Amino acid sequence: MAAAVAAGRRRLGVVGSAAPARVAGRPSVLLLPVRRESSAADTRPTVRPRNDVAHKQLSAFGEYVAEILPKYVQQVQVSCFNELEICIHPDGVIPVLTFLRDHSNAQFKSLADLTAVDIPTRQNRFEIVYNLLSLRFNSRIRVKTYTDELTPIESSVPVYKAANWYEREIWDMFGVFFANHPDLRRILTDYGFEGHPFRKDFPLSGYVELRYDDEVKRVVAEPVELAQEFRKFDLNSPWEAFPAYRQPPESLKLEAGDTKPEAK
Repeated sequence: MAAAVAAGRRRLGVVGSAAPARVAGRPSVLLLPVRRESSAADTRPTVRPRNDVAHKQLSAFGEYVAEILPKYVQQVQVSCFNELEICIHPDGVIPVLTFLRDHSNAQFKSLADLTAVDIPTRQNRFEIVYNLLSLRFNSRIRVKTYTDELTPIESSVPVYKAANWYEREIWDMFGVFFANHPDLRRILTDYGFEGHPFRKDFPLSGYVELRYDDEVKRVVAEPVELAQEFRKFDLNSPWEAFPAYRQPPESLKLEAGDTKPEAK
């Protein structure tokens, strides 16, 4: 047995006194994993640092676009994470997107995302957001425009083919109409769905509920009925809804069958 262990040590390059000694109650040093690289989590910042050079370059490019298209560009801003945002008039969707796609200094040939935001307090409550990507310059840009419930937005499908289903989703969820879209119809909700779920004024329960009717052997739609049992919130419980507005004990109403406590 000892000869076999010695032969194994010679094959591993551990001979004689060079072999590490075992410590009672501890495994061999050869079996202990050693991490020789320092962790980058100690020096990496938790918040992305501001790159002043990139910030200046994006600001200069935004001003450049505003000078070329002053009729459509209304505001240019750079966010804290070095993301350029260009706010345009709704009539400038096609000219601005075409310029950003075809200009040699831009080449934003990829539409990464297209979405909408509902802000009911604004006169034009819907904000349409185009997120563009330039693989040539490894840069992103965000184009924003606005509209209301009735005013259509020009479809960007002639500029970016990827906008087809994005615009269908916005029409389905927000109700924003895109003019000259090749196939503007709902994409997520069912046929005959009422309303647009992502609007802030859309009820959480919806307008109708669907169920399968055994009598007619099909799915039927019925108005939503929310039946709720009577709940009593003036209990001395930590789970009640408004404990800070609990009535003082002397002003509580007596329940049926209760007697008024004697005054001390």
